[in-house]
Amino acid sequence: MATRQNSSNGKQKSPRIQVVLPEDLCEKLSELAEQESRTVSNMAKVLIQEGIKRNECKENSSSKELDIRNNKTQDFINALEKQKTQRLKGIPKRLKFKRN
Repeated sequence: MATRQNSSNGKQKSPRIQVVLPEDLCEKLSELAEQESRTVSNMAKVLIQEGIKRNECKENSSSKELDIRNNKTQDFINALEKQKTQRLKGIPKRLKFKRN
């Protein structure tokens, strides 16, 4: 859980989190921050926001795809149920199974 601190005027600060990064990832984050003239902390915040937004979009699109598949399945079922039943012509043929 993120911790909240109070500022000197008593107003609550934004929640804080602490993350441990491997050296190479920390260097890449620092380089990105420098390229965009941001602090490392602010760059981490921006990247987290983008990742969360991307994840939400992915979840929404996958749930939409599932809805579409369910609708297609239901349409197929409905089409089958609307078909008229027909009698088979002749007796059913027997199946022969070959044994190896």
